[in-house]
Parts: sequence; C-alpha cells; structure tokens
Amino acid sequence: MDVVVVGAGQAGLSSAYHLARAGIGHVVLDHAPLPGGAWQYRWPSLTYGKVHGMHALPGMELTGADPLRPSSAVIGEYFAAYERRFGLDVRRPVDVTAVREGTDGRLRVESSAGVWSARALINATGTWDRPFWPRYPGQETFRGRQLHTADYPGPQAFAGARVVVVGGGTSAVQHLLEIAEVAAQTTWVTRRPPVFRDGPFGEAEGRAAVARVDERVRRGLPPQSVVSVTGLALNEAVRAGIASGVLDRMPVFDRITPTGVAWDDGRHVEADVILWATGFRAAIDHLAPLRLREPGGGIRVEGTRAVRDERVHLVGYGPSASTIGANRAGGAAVREIRRLLAPRNPADAPDASPLGASALEPAGAAAAL
Repeated sequence: MDVVVVGAGQAGLSSAYHLARAGIGHVVLDHAPLPGGAWQYRWPSLTYGKVHGMHALPGMELTGADPLRPSSAVIGEYFAAYERRFGLDVRRPVDVTAVREGTDGRLRVESSAGVWSARALINATGTWDRPFWPRYPGQETFRGRQLHTADYPGPQAFAGARVVVVGGGTSAVQHLLEIAEVAAQTTWVTRRPPVFRDGPFGEAEGRAAVARVDERVRRGLPPQSVVSVTGLALNEAVRAGIASGVLDRMPVFDRITPTGVAWDDGRHVEADVILWATGFRAAIDHLAPLRLREPGGGIRVEGTRAVRDERVHLVGYGPSASTIGANRAGGAAVREIRRLLAPRNPADAPDASPLGASALEPAGAAAAL
C-alpha cells in the first residue's frame, strides 16, 4: 500500500478524501466498531445542539441535523454517509499495535488484521483512547466511585449523590451543569483558576491560539489542551452556573480519603463519586518503535510531517487539533506525501504553510472537553 491512515475520525476521513482525489492507493484502519470516530462514545445528554465547533468534512456538508438528537447519533450517521459517498476503504474494527521500520525504505504497520507495508503513514488517532487519570495520595482508599469523562454515562447516574468534579475544561463545566440538577451536592476543583472568555472568538484570536500550540509542538513538547489556550466560553448556561454557585471553583485537594477529598488546611468534602474531567493525551504509543518523541515528550512536527521521519504525518495533532485544522491538515499531509512518493525533483520543496490558522474549534475528543 502507498499510504496507511490510522484512525477514521475527522482527521482520518479528511486525509482519505484527499488521498482518493490524488489517486494515491491507501487504506484506513479504524479501531472503533462503527463510523463516527470518538463521537460514537459521547454520552446521550450531549445533544448536537450543545456541540460547538463541528466543522463539515471536505466535499460534503452536514445539514438539517436535529439539535435535540444525541451528537453521537448525528455525527456517526454523517461520517457513515461520508464514507459511502466517497467510497472510502475503512477497515474496522482494526487495532494498530505498532509501526516500525520495514524493508526497502517502507514502514511496517502491524495490526490485529495483519501487516501492511506502506511508503507513508498518516496518523489520525486523536486522544479519546488515552484518558488522563492524575494520581493523588490516598486515591486507592476511596470507598466511593471514580470515573473519567471517557466513561461519563449522563447525569441520571449521579442522582442523589455527592459528586466532586475534577478539571478545568469544557467537559467539567458541562458535567457540573447537568449533574447539579439531580445530585445532592457538587464540588468543582481545578488546579488553576478557570479563565472565562467573554465575547466572540474571531480570526485574530484563533490565529494566536494556534500559534501557541504550534510553538510547543515545534519544540517537541506535548500539545496543550484547547481550553488552556482559548479559555472557557462564557455563555448563558455558564453565567447561570456561576450565579447559582454551581461553578464556584475550589483549588484542587491535596489527598483523597476513604469518604471524600481533603486539603492540608483542614478542609474536607464528603463525596460518593469523584468524576475526573482531566482530559486526554495523544494516542501515539503505537509509533514508539520509530523513536519520534523528543526529550520534552512530544513529537516535533513541521506542518504535519514528523521531523524525525518524513514518511510519518500526524493530523489532528498539535496545531491541527481542530475540526477546521483537521480538514486542512489532511490536505496538507497529502500534498507532502505526493512529493515524497513522486520521483525526486530538486524543485520540490516542503509546503510549510500553517494549518488551521483562522479558527480553533476542538476536534474529536476535544470538542466536548
């Protein structure tokens, strides 16, 4: 195969679309059981009307969606229709376990469905499969329930419970606003004071946010979360949550006790549930055999190209981790791969144009985080 695409979320499907248009042989390997990328795992109460920043895939708009339907259903159906319309070769469920050096300058892509030999690889695995669980003293002694946003079942599971929500992102805010309506008590804790963003998020703001993420990735550091560079949108629901005290944040606790959480100053909050809305990390462990990571822990990229291996492109990673950015990244990756696969010509030069510089709307997992 000329190109193997790993992942069939927004970034993966965009890449496959551009590969098909370029006439480059490829296959898409997706570990999920159904179309929809990470969206298929979203909780039922996250309706399409609550989703922000869902940008259409290239060549096919998403129109007429019912805002009251679960986003998992709406976007899953849209992705399935997109795959059918453009005849994309998506194999699922397929787990890619390792990508390593092959023979004759090719990459060896090992998976649960066999081995592919590829001249280039587009990695579009997102973050949903790597929820981040912080560790605190006493965590193993807690007698209540602990779960992560990745396992969030919706607010009714917390009826009558005392719930501590940990995290400063959009998902934490969404969880709190829902849970507070049915829970006996909610407590919000974050490592840093939340920054609320009032007013429009325009092109200038988007460019500045993308530039901050891009600068970290160019230094070989792990990408920052979306909220860390954009802030939390101050909409009507959030304003109401602040006014009611639901979004009255406390600094993160120092330890966990069998019955709750505690601070060194003597404060203690009783809890039945700790909900970790602490974000995700890039799902790139299968690339470890290629030794692409920098000392800072991230993979340094120029555009979408891994600096340590020009055959590997990461889309939906770093500055392209937005729905608009993922679309553009797919096109940019394919342009560079065309040069890689073509006979060498001194006139060819890598395209260093920035990605996603006009908006930053969270893609995949980040859209609901």
